[in-house]
Amino acid sequence: MSETIWKKPVDLETLNRLCVPTIHSALGIQFSAFGEDFLSAEMPVDERTKQPFGVLHGGASVVLAESLGSMASYLALEGEDRAAFGIEINANHVKTARNGRVTGTARPIHLGQSVHVWQIEVRDSQGDVVCTSRLTVLVREPKARPT
Repeated sequence: MSETIWKKPVDLETLNRLCVPTIHSALGIQFSAFGEDFLSAEMPVDERTKQPFGVLHGGASVVLAESLGSMASYLALEGEDRAAFGIEINANHVKTARNGRVTGTARPIHLGQSVHVWQIEVRDSQGDVVCTSRLTVLVREPKARPT
């Protein structure tokens, strides 16, 4: 078994509580699984996430992807002296989803000192890829707040 990439404890219940009230709770996103080198979350395909033509909105898939990659970067950072900020995301929507749930899984491509790159696949309940996305995250010290 390989060494974990996580520098912070991963507790799904805590992650989900941290995301209330945010866009995660508005869209029904729930972190659902993790392993040595991945983080997964689920999202319903319903009135909150569909576009007017009855299929999963591409923007909802992108929110799921960025949420996963950003949280994964946070969990992969040691200590509290650095922060992670998404700076670029792309997505290819390759199949429609009309109902059920989709599951996104983020895996690292690169975990450097100043940049993380994540590959995120969003799959439907049959396991077919609905969207594939790549997120680039800037890692830096947070700006000091004025005193």
